[in-house]
Amino acid sequence: MTSPDEPLDGIGSRFVRAADETVWIPLSLTLVEYPQGDVFGRLLAVISLIPFAIITGFITLILFRRDLHTIVFFIGVAVNECLNYVLKHTIRQARPLKREGLYAEYGMPSTHAQFMWFFAAYATLFIYFRLNYNCTIAERFWRTIVAIGCIVTAILVTYSRVYLLYHSNTQVFWGTLIGIALGAAWFIIVHTILTPFFPIVVSWRISEFLLLRDTTLIPNVLWFEYTNIRTEARARARKLSAIGRSH
Repeated sequence: MTSPDEPLDGIGSRFVRAADETVWIPLSLTLVEYPQGDVFGRLLAVISLIPFAIITGFITLILFRRDLHTIVFFIGVAVNECLNYVLKHTIRQARPLKREGLYAEYGMPSTHAQFMWFFAAYATLFIYFRLNYNCTIAERFWRTIVAIGCIVTAILVTYSRVYLLYHSNTQVFWGTLIGIALGAAWFIIVHTILTPFFPIVVSWRISEFLLLRDTTLIPNVLWFEYTNIRTEARARARKLSAIGRSH
């Protein structure tokens, strides 16, 4: 009679053979290396993950706000990433430091630099041209702080790729240049060509089903939503109070 341990040994041997025959490659999507003991390098490694936080923010905003402008902004980000992929696999320039099994793709142009500068260029233009309503000095101040923050963040992410030897100066330079050019071009396309069609898009039945909205003509969306929700809440409170008194 076969002992209970034999099947387990057979399964174990199959796992051992599979491990020996298979080449295991780590998922390098968020894996960033830095020199051991280098506190500044560790900080830059964390900063280099900011693009993933931005993408997460995009997805969250699209799911919960359904604003057309956010959606077309994200489409531009996706187009920018696709173009970066095509350029990398066309130029095929190696990275300055070869990391076995971690980064098999090429380094020209830098994906992080192109992504961050696309985002910074578009966001800065959006702040100063799209949000061109009459605002207070405090609002202008905070708009400027946000724009500067986007640019400084892009600089830090770009520098982190050179410091951590994932890209050369030339690779991040071209990533920066392409990102700024595409960000500005996409903003012009959205602002002058696509935005006039937003009222038509939101009138479609599929848009009503998906609860898509167009906030182009609303200068301050946060204040608009705040005042409308406050007004509606007060109206409902008065209605409930009147119903309570009638009973």
